[in-house]
Amino acid sequence: MKLLRGWLFDTLNKRFFFGWVILATTSFSMIGTGPGQSHLIGLYFDPIGKEMTSFFAIDWMQSNRQTALAYAYGIATFFAAFLLPKMGKLLDRHGPATMLWIVLGCLGLTALLFSLVTDWVTVAIGFGFLRFLGQGALMLACVNMVSQWFDRRRGLALGIMSLGFPISMAVHPPLCQWLMDLVGWRTSWLWLGLSTLVLFLPAALLLAHSKPEPLGLQPDGDQRKQTADTTTPVWGLTRREALRTPAFYIITVGLFCLSSLVTTLHVFFKSILTTHGLDAQVATMMFTISGITAAISMPIVGLMLDRCRTDWMFCGGLIIMTASLISITLVNDLSSAIMFAIIFGLNNGVTMTFFGFLWPRYFGRKHLGSIQGVGQMVGIIGASIGAIPLAIAIDQFGDYDLTLQVLAVLPVAAAVLALFLRHPQTGNAKTN
Repeated sequence: MKLLRGWLFDTLNKRFFFGWVILATTSFSMIGTGPGQSHLIGLYFDPIGKEMTSFFAIDWMQSNRQTALAYAYGIATFFAAFLLPKMGKLLDRHGPATMLWIVLGCLGLTALLFSLVTDWVTVAIGFGFLRFLGQGALMLACVNMVSQWFDRRRGLALGIMSLGFPISMAVHPPLCQWLMDLVGWRTSWLWLGLSTLVLFLPAALLLAHSKPEPLGLQPDGDQRKQTADTTTPVWGLTRREALRTPAFYIITVGLFCLSSLVTTLHVFFKSILTTHGLDAQVATMMFTISGITAAISMPIVGLMLDRCRTDWMFCGGLIIMTASLISITLVNDLSSAIMFAIIFGLNNGVTMTFFGFLWPRYFGRKHLGSIQGVGQMVGIIGASIGAIPLAIAIDQFGDYDLTLQVLAVLPVAAAVLALFLRHPQTGNAKTN
């Protein structure tokens, strides 16, 4: 394996900067986050809820299935979030390539085992592992690796890397809906697990490398300066130093808001649209439109982040979140559903790019894993509680719309806060 990895690196690096191979590998791996993403797990709420036994003999769970699953999903995600700072330290210690291999292998096995869940407890445990591995750790490893290989073009690179997410959003929901209809929801999870182990793990094993410097390269493919000291220092705040800056908390609040609300819409995407009169298959296809829109927008957003004021971009992304929440409540036919899907796709494109871009821009690469781990933990905590208000609303009142409109106030407040984002070293809104 080592010899094959070395041969592939030498062969490809002779033709072009190997960072582009890293970019392709991580983007492909991001497709593999699907089993841990809300846009996929949310599809299974109805079939899982109908099958679950009353393990605790609590009648409330049986009569409030959406709320019960949302709580199971939320609590599991909440506890999974606290593993991410540890994951960040492991990334700094062992490198993102090693951790990528481990996470992909564990994610594939978890998906296989999820087909065997029988009660609320095993469902919650399964949710926890899927969310930690797929939505948290795998994404963190990919973002960390790309941030190590790109500096000046980091925004564009992360935008391209994140294309794997909208591809997953466009492909996984309709594919898994088809599998559920064909072979049942349990067997569909077997296929998800096998595809992760067979498709995504080998590519990572052969092509992923943690950093350019040990391979004699520099970020962005820059040539090493010919000086007496050929070592290029890698700048970065420690986690403790980052936690003392206002920038960390402004970024955290904004990403917490985005994570919780995006997760809310992903989980209840199909349910909300069917409540507004769309057929289930048509509602699921809106994921595809959102995914295509996100894929188109991500490289554009990445380029804009490299060239525009970061505080303005962050503010604009939060306003788009508000537009997504409002527009889904206005869906009453196919055309308005398509309009929402486009807005939400843009929202996903912006959000995914932000998650990878902001941490290295403001805090450097030296201790990136540790800092990202804490930031990602807060984001995942947001995701853990995001679905609960809507689940309660539908079980108690049979309506999502008023709750969504109230929640739309949150990203507006975070957008105002984002305008005060400044770099810890320079005090500027933008740094290169």
